[in-house]
Amino acid sequence: MSVFVVDKPRGMTSHDVVARARRALGTRQIGHAGTLDPMATGVLVLAVGQATKLVAYLSAADKEYEAAIALGVATDTLDADGHVTERAPLPDDWRSRLDEALAAERARAEQVPPAFSAIHADGQRAHERARRGEAVELGARPVSVRELEVLETGEATLRLRLLVSKGYYVRSLARDLASRLGTVGHLTELRRLRSGAFTLAEAAPLAALSPASASLPLATAAARVLPVAKLSEAGTAHARAGRAVPPSEIEPAAPGVHAWLAPDGALVAVGEIEGDAGRVKRGFVS
Repeated sequence: MSVFVVDKPRGMTSHDVVARARRALGTRQIGHAGTLDPMATGVLVLAVGQATKLVAYLSAADKEYEAAIALGVATDTLDADGHVTERAPLPDDWRSRLDEALAAERARAEQVPPAFSAIHADGQRAHERARRGEAVELGARPVSVRELEVLETGEATLRLRLLVSKGYYVRSLARDLASRLGTVGHLTELRRLRSGAFTLAEAAPLAALSPASASLPLATAAARVLPVAKLSEAGTAHARAGRAVPPSEIEPAAPGVHAWLAPDGALVAVGEIEGDAGRVKRGFVS
């Protein structure tokens, strides 16, 4: 098995999705690429079997979302699943301040994650400490906002589309954008439209997942997230044995991490040329 793209339903954690997929596919060797909160829906990429070796690369890609934000009400989790912590009126001029607020978000280089998150803080998950009522202070993390646009504005609501880097929290966007508008806010809807090269159009309902469901072969999935290099027969033998591969046996012999394919198109390894030799970073069994 390889990579499955599912449409995560609302009310399930990413861990719940993996647990259901393990039952549906009859294997425990499953990982996911890019956590989605229980309230969120949309694209969740599942790596099955040897494809779990690709999770780090599958997770690293940008994500595209459609999000809805309610202004004037804050919650402890920064989304609709949390408890209301504050209410604040909206300034009369909040719409005229929106372009400036969006421009500031597009220029963001760092973001403070929500306290209710899976990030480790003092040896524990931040959300575990937050649920116990402890004050959790997380440092800002590097993120990038590639695209951010308003789809619709309501009386006290916003609907947005955004394309962001790994590590970006849309719940934090709701908090920070509302603050720039002079009020408070929280996320009410979140749908992931795309995770890297994997789109909602190819996502299958989780309830329909089975060994017969459409999946992407290892080589195809790897080629979606990494540049491809072809190995010669000799290079393939070296890589399969975990040995260094002479650059002359790799085409192209270019710098950076590549998906190394055998002459028959099978994924042999994720490899990288270091110095005068290609090194296997993750190997795959034929």
